Amino acid sequence: MFRKYLRRRFSKGTILLVSFLLFSVVSLIYLLNTKATLNMVKIKNCYDGDTCTTESGEKIRLACIDAPELQGKNADPLKAKASKEFINNLLSNKKVTIKRIDTDRYGRTIAEIFLEGTNIQKLMVKNGFAKIYRKYSFQCDWAT
Repeated sequence: MFRKYLRRRFSKGTILLVSFLLFSVVSLIYLLNTKATLNMVKIKNCYDGDTCTTESGEKIRLACIDAPELQGKNADPLKAKASKEFINNLLSNKKVTIKRIDTDRYGRTIAEIFLEGTNIQKLMVKNGFAKIYRKYSFQCDWAT
């Protein structure tokens, strides 16, 4: 019924143009709302098992994982050093792809890191150097 109304009211060309414009607007809104972006960066080093710094000085908090703490009330120095060493051996002075997700309250970029297509967070969890951070696991498809 609505179709008949449109046919009577507008020409075929007008209907196609409006459909195309509507599709374009919806697509543009979707693209603008997508937070995650992929970029290549070079990792300078990693402070611990879940925080790295790029050569440009950007601090990156690895999304969806929690590695053992080096200091503080919940510190586990032996596991923390092993986690830090593992991630530094993988990433220090290497170009990686990062998928930016958000920024945390400390101004660090929350991101997933990929080395030659391998998801580093997944690798850290798989090898026992970190665990899935359930509170934020919704940010990563693989962690839910």
